[in-house]
Amino acid sequence: MQNDVVAVAVKGVMPTANGCAVFLGHDAKTFVIYVDHSVGNAIQMTLNGVKKDRPLTHDLIGSILLGLGARLERVVINDAREGTFFARILLHMENELGRKIVEIDARPSDSIVLALQQKRPIYVAQAVIDGVEDMTEILERVRQQQAEESGEQDLP
Repeated sequence: MQNDVVAVAVKGVMPTANGCAVFLGHDAKTFVIYVDHSVGNAIQMTLNGVKKDRPLTHDLIGSILLGLGARLERVVINDAREGTFFARILLHMENELGRKIVEIDARPSDSIVLALQQKRPIYVAQAVIDGVEDMTEILERVRQQQAEESGEQDLP
């Protein structure tokens, strides 16, 4: 893997007034991507291992890739402009005609769901990491507050 990208993990998904905040990061830095409720729910369901009765859109995409013999290689969040993030999905295909790498433009939110479902890595361009605000402390405060609230709810 090139030095201009870093591996990240989903550190949390929190509901907001207009959707969900998806916290992504590594040991040194955490940042937020805001997504709509449906994709936020899909990310949370995937993280929690929720089994669905019927396939959702991201499940369908994964099934199509499988049927075509394509494997999601990795996801790269490669750009951020004016609060909008951009991503690329890299697919690996190999069949009787040969080997091919296909790179597809995608929303980071959809890319994250697919990567989580297929247990594939999520990378972020170093330039994106360098340009985003570190939200590590905010995530920790939110987790602390949630823990305190759930502790209070357990009391009689």
